[in-house]
Amino acid sequence: MAEAIVTVTKKGQATIPSQMRKRHKIGRKVLVVDTDVGVLLKPVADPVTEKGSLKKLFADTDSRELIEQARAVEYRREKTKRR
Repeated sequence: MAEAIVTVTKKGQATIPSQMRKRHKIGRKVLVVDTDVGVLLKPVADPVTEKGSLKKLFADTDSRELIEQARAVEYRREKTKRR
């Protein structure tokens, strides 16, 4: 596992080393996840280059079903927060 120390600017910006960007195919955007052990950066696929890549995964499901499933998950999440 590669490691690097980078400088964080006053604005909170840090540069991801080029070899890591290339290895993980990081483009213009990353997902920042707050974990118990630190901050995790995950590459976000460019919708233009990934167009149609999920068709096989969701072949048996239409967009309405996906939205209903997502809303059900969100409803359960909110319900558990209120307890």
